[in-house]
Amino acid sequence: MPAEKLRFDGVTRRFGSTLAVDDVSLGIAAGSFVALVGTSGSGKSTLLKMVNRLVEPSDGRVLIDGEDVAAGPAPLLRRRIGYVFQSIGLFPHMSVGDNIAIGPRIAGTAAADVGELLDLVALPREMAARMPDALSGGQRQRVAIARALAPGATLLLLDEALGALDPVTRDTLGAEIRRLHDRLGLTTILVTHDMAEALLLADRVLVMSAGRIVADATPAALARGDGGAAAQALMAVPRHQAERLRALAADDAA
Repeated sequence: MPAEKLRFDGVTRRFGSTLAVDDVSLGIAAGSFVALVGTSGSGKSTLLKMVNRLVEPSDGRVLIDGEDVAAGPAPLLRRRIGYVFQSIGLFPHMSVGDNIAIGPRIAGTAAADVGELLDLVALPREMAARMPDALSGGQRQRVAIARALAPGATLLLLDEALGALDPVTRDTLGAEIRRLHDRLGLTTILVTHDMAEALLLADRVLVMSAGRIVADATPAALARGDGGAAAQALMAVPRHQAERLRALAADDAA
């Protein structure tokens, strides 16, 4: 069995009277690709942000490789974790190459091989000299992924990282992230509200509702109807879309 990379141990987060995450306990094996899905306000992004201490737990602990993430300075922790979010967040005054290289430079570690990282995310090496505003949304998100991996991170957190992209780019980049995960042996957690995306990319799907994990299943199990009411409510969307497409095809054939 793979070693456990990440553990949530009775993790709770309150914002005033609002209980955003409610006593979550689970482990995530090294090398796994986990999707965390749920409707808006279910707590999925809050749970993810507690991994790199962008949000601190009100109760409980988060452990990486058996060590409490709160044991040391947050900036040092974040250098070990790749984090990519929807708004991308590239520095607009810095070139693509400088954006990718900034993590190792700040950390004082070995310089990033910008060319190799651009290769990893399927961008031409000459793009290192360009500025972020000269890139498409999909290209900028690829640069953000390269920047997240530059310090040598083996844990990759994707917080709605594909949500702002057009459907074709989103599907292509999702597939490439999965290939990158497999090639580098990453442990990846993808927060998404898109159940179809979760089913097609992940090995394991966690469904959140009202701050709790209400389903923990493989994509195949969810497709068979397992996982409970909340999971199947999310499954209803891609199923309904597939049915409508089949009906359109049938009407056209008739």
